[in-house]
Amino acid sequence: MRGRPLLNTSYAQDMALLDTPAKRLWAGLLVALALALPVVLADRSLEVLAGAYALAIGAIGLNIVTGYAGQVSLGHAFFVAIGAYTAAALSGPPGGRTLGFGVAEIWIWLPAAGLAAAAAGVLVAPLATRLRGLYLAVVTLGLVFLGEHVFKEWKALTGGPGVGREAAVPRLLGYPLDQDGPLGTKEQVLYVLMLALLVLFAVAARNLARSRVGRAFAAIRDRDIAAAVIGVPLTRYKVLAFGVSSFYAGCAGGLLYTVSGYVEPGSFSLLLSVQFIAMVLIGGVATVSGSIAGALFISLLQPLTRTLPALVPVVSADTTRTPNVFQVETVLYGLLIVLFLVFEPRGLFGLWVRVRAYWKSWPFSY
Repeated sequence: MRGRPLLNTSYAQDMALLDTPAKRLWAGLLVALALALPVVLADRSLEVLAGAYALAIGAIGLNIVTGYAGQVSLGHAFFVAIGAYTAAALSGPPGGRTLGFGVAEIWIWLPAAGLAAAAAGVLVAPLATRLRGLYLAVVTLGLVFLGEHVFKEWKALTGGPGVGREAAVPRLLGYPLDQDGPLGTKEQVLYVLMLALLVLFAVAARNLARSRVGRAFAAIRDRDIAAAVIGVPLTRYKVLAFGVSSFYAGCAGGLLYTVSGYVEPGSFSLLLSVQFIAMVLIGGVATVSGSIAGALFISLLQPLTRTLPALVPVVSADTTRTPNVFQVETVLYGLLIVLFLVFEPRGLFGLWVRVRAYWKSWPFSY
């Protein structure tokens, strides 16, 4: 209602995607600002942001299973790897050094990457019906080490450790999206592509969260025994949560390495899973916007930490020396997770809620 945006007179108004004029205005402004960035930023900055948007899709997927459904998962890197190699194999040239089928159309290999990862997630999901909490976390953690070994040994698919292979080649209706052309530079085209896909996946996740399925996820997260008592089929929705989360992870894996054009088995280690967990916890659990904010925060933090060897001589850029920049990054992720959990459990989204509440109530303290 005009002048009273928080007064909802129907269920449809309460469940609207953007239920206030302010939210619709700010969402439009943010999308417009993101679309204007290719004009003002350099190609290197656009490449970093394109990778951040791909990571944000994976972070949204992890938030679906952990934040919305309450199922702890430390194996997100495993599903990202399945999506990355499925996309690379489908779009790779046939008869080459590594497995390839020559299907470079993104509208084919991107859903296929998501479906391959979702199939793996559905196979793992029955464990979620028998385990929970720390036990489930340990089982999903084992997937990372299992996948790391398999992908290092399966050289026909991955190229082997230290060698790798070319990532998925993005083409849309025959037009190459990984080359400079009339639409702009390679970085500009990939940036717009990642932004469009991020908006699509974010809207889909938000609609899922406010649907009947999302309410069932929340009931299971809050108290699974009570959810079963009121008629929520636990097995069905836990399997669905893992499947949807893995689909997002697979799509993120297929997109993430198209930016650099190269994928290597060592990329899918425990550190990648820790990064996704940090994105969710720092951005905000059970919020789509928090997942995006957390992914941007972590992605923009990496270029800063990579400059540490030039600023702090003690920190080395050589991985064989200690301490090196990658060890500092790992420690920093853990420190940020602890600080946010202690001082702001709702993450960056919680900070925004505090600022918004203060602004709306100013100058009154109540």
